[in-house]
Amino acid sequence: MNDTSLPTYAMVLAEIERSQLAVDASELHGSLSGFLCAGGEANHSDWLRPLALEGAAGEALQQLYRATSGQLQSPDFGFELFLPVDEQALEQRADALVAWCRGFLGGFGLVAGSSNDLTDESAEALDDLGRIASSAFTYDDPDADEAALAEVIEFVRVAALLLHGDCVLRRQTRRELH
Repeated sequence: MNDTSLPTYAMVLAEIERSQLAVDASELHGSLSGFLCAGGEANHSDWLRPLALEGAAGEALQQLYRATSGQLQSPDFGFELFLPVDEQALEQRADALVAWCRGFLGGFGLVAGSSNDLTDESAEALDDLGRIASSAFTYDDPDADEAALAEVIEFVRVAALLLHGDCVLRRQTRRELH
């Protein structure tokens, strides 16, 4: 497994259960992603504490941190949301996406607060993530619903990258210029 490969969902679920963390795997990854996208700093072995979670980050959670951090820093935009596999029921994957967005907003808020100067586009993306986080999906047409979920997942992925660029990369560029 390289530094940008996410661990399996089952590995993370098992470690969450062992560590008795009161969060699910998608929400945890969303929290971590939001924290990092807002400019939060931690290390792979002690990243739960800044997210207000008690417990030790075992190997699967350390790999989740390293992969997420590496994907966000990668120039190829290879960032992935940590959601249940496609073989899981559509409802379960949609619920996990909502939980991921809730986690993202929480993690982002821990660092950015209300004083972050976002571009209009990033502020709108953050608002959209808030709407998704408070959504309840309905399911009428399995094929159309599957396609719609894929589109929303891609939107959320790009929104996270946009926020990371605005909060982290733009700040790094400003520091390098001064």
